[in-house]
Amino acid sequence: MTAPLLSVSDLRIVFDGRHGPLTALDGVSFAIAPGEILGVVGESGAGKSLTGTAVIGLLDPPGRISGGEIRLDGQRIDNLPPEAMRKLRGRRIGAIFQDPLTSLHPLLTVGEQLVETITTHLPVSASVARTRALSLLREVGIPAAETRIDQYPHQFSGGMRQRVVIALALCAEPKLIIADEPTTALDVSIQAQITTLLKRLCREHGTAIMLVTHDMGVIAETADRVAVMYAGRIVEIGPVEEVTRRPRHPYTAGLMASIPSVHARHAQLNQIDGAMPRLNAIPDGCAFNPRCGRVQTFCRENKPGLPPGLHGAACHVPLMEPVHA
Repeated sequence: MTAPLLSVSDLRIVFDGRHGPLTALDGVSFAIAPGEILGVVGESGAGKSLTGTAVIGLLDPPGRISGGEIRLDGQRIDNLPPEAMRKLRGRRIGAIFQDPLTSLHPLLTVGEQLVETITTHLPVSASVARTRALSLLREVGIPAAETRIDQYPHQFSGGMRQRVVIALALCAEPKLIIADEPTTALDVSIQAQITTLLKRLCREHGTAIMLVTHDMGVIAETADRVAVMYAGRIVEIGPVEEVTRRPRHPYTAGLMASIPSVHARHAQLNQIDGAMPRLNAIPDGCAFNPRCGRVQTFCRENKPGLPPGLHGAACHVPLMEPVHA
């Protein structure tokens, strides 16, 4: 079995407030192998982006890691000093964020930004860096790269800007990429192009990708495995086909049932009643119990654990029958 590239063990994150600490992540554990895409999915507030932020070392006060550990290639990185973590970002861990306009400097050409990133992390000259920048732009599908390398971000469409951001993430050949909602701001056809590009780059470079999204459709098309998060915990994890076709947690089943079917007509879409709990109002026992149609008395009293194995769900009464789209 391939050793994991990224290993997150019992990660706990709290936010210190006036009335005491609030737990935002509660015992999150997962691993990603080289060349694997792990999708992390859930509603807003589930803890998806916070997990990625912690991995990349961008967690700001009042948030702090209160327990657990993060290892990259066997090296523990969650306790590194800020300067060591800064050197790690870009070189060994790349990032793709939701809005490319917030990731690109509006007053610098895309070529200047690519060359600066390359020369910061790799011992190469500016001319060699520019050659590599051109190669990256071609690789991510930017047409007429020789001309567009000297253009500014506002001269690119949203999809092209996201391709530039992916090129930036690949500049120093990182082993891991955190992709946080990389397709949310794009139309459907461009989303498909970006997900196809991510899969190809992952296979060709052997790069591991943590793909954070709320879109189960993107997960089904892109990821190898999926971790479903709810209220700061992973409630189900397993191979993407297993989880999407045979979900074991009622929350996962609800997410899948809310996706419109192209084969059947419905008067209205299914929905999960209620909303994600606030950090200061997470229920006892299973956090999903107020919204669950299968809730039992013990669900309100005991917090379920995530069982070991390829496909597991943190549920006292897991679903076992397949769910048909």
